[in-house]
Amino acid sequence: MQKITRLFDFPYYQLKKNNLEDCLVTKKDGKWIKTSTQSYIDQANKVSRALLRLGVKPNDKVALISMNNRTEWNIMDIGILQLGAQNVPIYPTVSQEDYAYVLNHAECTFCFVSCQEVYDKVKAIKKEVPSLKEIYSFDDIPSCKNWEEVLALGEDNSNQTTVEELMAAVQPEDLATLIYTSGTTGTPKGVMLSHKNVVSNALASSKRMPVEAGFKALSFLPVCHIYERMLMYLYQYSSVSIYFAESLETISDNLKEIRPHIMTAVPRLLEKVYDKIIAKGTDLDGIKKALFFWAVKIGLKYEPYGQNGWLYEKKLALARKLIFSKWKEGLGGNLKLIASGSAALQPRLARVFNAAEMCVMEGYGLTETSPVVSVNDMRNNGFKIGTVGKLIDDTEVKIASDGEICVKGPQVMMGYYKDPEKTAEVIIDGYFHTGDIGEIDAEGFLKITDRKKEMFKTSGGKYVAPQILENRFKQSRFIEQIMVIGEGEKMPAALIQPNFEFITEWGKRHNIELEDQEMIVNHPKVIERYQKEVDAANEQFAKWEKVKQFRLTKDVWTVDQGQLTPTMKLRRKVIKEKYIDLYEQIYRP
Repeated sequence: MQKITRLFDFPYYQLKKNNLEDCLVTKKDGKWIKTSTQSYIDQANKVSRALLRLGVKPNDKVALISMNNRTEWNIMDIGILQLGAQNVPIYPTVSQEDYAYVLNHAECTFCFVSCQEVYDKVKAIKKEVPSLKEIYSFDDIPSCKNWEEVLALGEDNSNQTTVEELMAAVQPEDLATLIYTSGTTGTPKGVMLSHKNVVSNALASSKRMPVEAGFKALSFLPVCHIYERMLMYLYQYSSVSIYFAESLETISDNLKEIRPHIMTAVPRLLEKVYDKIIAKGTDLDGIKKALFFWAVKIGLKYEPYGQNGWLYEKKLALARKLIFSKWKEGLGGNLKLIASGSAALQPRLARVFNAAEMCVMEGYGLTETSPVVSVNDMRNNGFKIGTVGKLIDDTEVKIASDGEICVKGPQVMMGYYKDPEKTAEVIIDGYFHTGDIGEIDAEGFLKITDRKKEMFKTSGGKYVAPQILENRFKQSRFIEQIMVIGEGEKMPAALIQPNFEFITEWGKRHNIELEDQEMIVNHPKVIERYQKEVDAANEQFAKWEKVKQFRLTKDVWTVDQGQLTPTMKLRRKVIKEKYIDLYEQIYRP
């Protein structure tokens, strides 16, 4: 069987092992439409032949912008890469200005979009992008060319020999994709990832993923992010069928329909799932409610490998049988693994989900490292709560004198596109400087403590690590999002986005009428209740770290409104500027 060295080798490798009937599966008009491995390859070759006829050459850039993950995206990806051209995926939710910046900076020649909403944004800035020849859409849009026209143009296979010659010419070290980091500040940077970068990461990560042929994966995290995209290649390598969720709103239904064995998640999603489960438990009464919360209490004390002793294990077995089995059924019943990344996972969630036999394995990485650096694995004592696991194969990490994590390995990017200066700032002597602070313990587990750029010093000279505080505060069901502030100020404080749904329910239970979000954030009894939550969270922190004051924001923090990046990280600068009045109230009343 051929060795995989380029990204387009993955589907061919799968075909030799298993021609899956349901290699890629997308729901259309209420039906799950399956694409086999053979059809996937056949259509990718049609795309390659058509793009050649449209004038696409090696090293040309083709943009893909999709609101949701879908079969067409993967077919286009392979079709582009086979020519030695590069796929430039763009987050669909970024601004028109960012669309224009990325399309111009990458000099994209063609752009494939998912739907009307994305098409309208690209069309609005098309005149600003001289390199852009045409826009095609996956959905039927009256005024836009459809991607089916590309497939039709590729039906004639008379230039397939040229496609194969171009495929043979692609080397592992060649550029495969430009991924523009959403970033929390400044213009996006184009991360250059080679075929070798991503292939090495998929193959090394596969050794940490207990998946096998016949498993189903549910895919919904944005495929424009390298995390989900690398896993797509890993799934293909492992002959795992990939089912694409319709949207974030339909995940619950899709889980029950598909009954997947594996899915990826970001901590925010797991927090929401947990909160919904707890809300259902709260609605129970009598013995059912008592049993439910007894099981939760057991789950929150979970340690792997029987570390809590035989009596705990007996109680855990009973909790799994009576309560946790129902949680698992609610997520389809077959879920064996949830790969969590993008941000720090609260240890309590790692405990309770693993207690419920839905193994949440936290990993760590960045776009610049393709992305995985380390990941937990329940097998061979490779799992430790509160860490991001052990390093994957061929990866080296050194901790700088200031605690910064520096990574060396085949997954480290080629550099930032058209920006040698920024590249030289972060890659020094072959080590990529991550900007994250961490440590490696005696057993070889990596632990992330904070973002170097996010740590701040108060005017009293004390360092504060906001992420640690924020993770503790978000354990409260009252708090949807929180940003700890206080750089150069006398004390830490916080801006809090309430969980408006939960606080409204709380108001009803306490006969407090809360008509709208404005009323919620200003109601004395609400503020009093939040003070209790803040006081409880503050208990575990040193005096100089404690959040001394807070303000509630009346807005929901979203990607569209600019407070969050597409991977749900806080845009700290944007949030501070947006709520500068609240900031001033705290520090300069």
